[in-house]
Amino acid sequence: MVAPRKYPDELRERATRLVIEARKDPASRSGAVKGIADQLGVHPEALRTWVTRAERDEGLRPGPTSVEQARIAELGRENRELRRANQILKSAASFLAAELDRPSR
Repeated sequence: MVAPRKYPDELRERATRLVIEARKDPASRSGAVKGIADQLGVHPEALRTWVTRAERDEGLRPGPTSVEQARIAELGRENRELRRANQILKSAASFLAAELDRPSR
């Protein structure tokens, strides 16, 4: 279950757009995240994370995009599930092998 989001999506998009535009101007580049975060009542670290994610999704920054990160997480869950199923099958096979090795009455 996903936790409820503290900030609405519209605020995230607007704040991210404002920071990206502010970074284009050399005069307002320094402290753009902190200034805009204070204006909008958003934690600066949250805003910095949103901007980083948006830049990765647009290809402006190296790293996996949001879609790729979601796919990696999905594959990780699937891998854990398959490893668990494999362990259960190994345990069942060793149990059945032990039963076959026992002398019958």
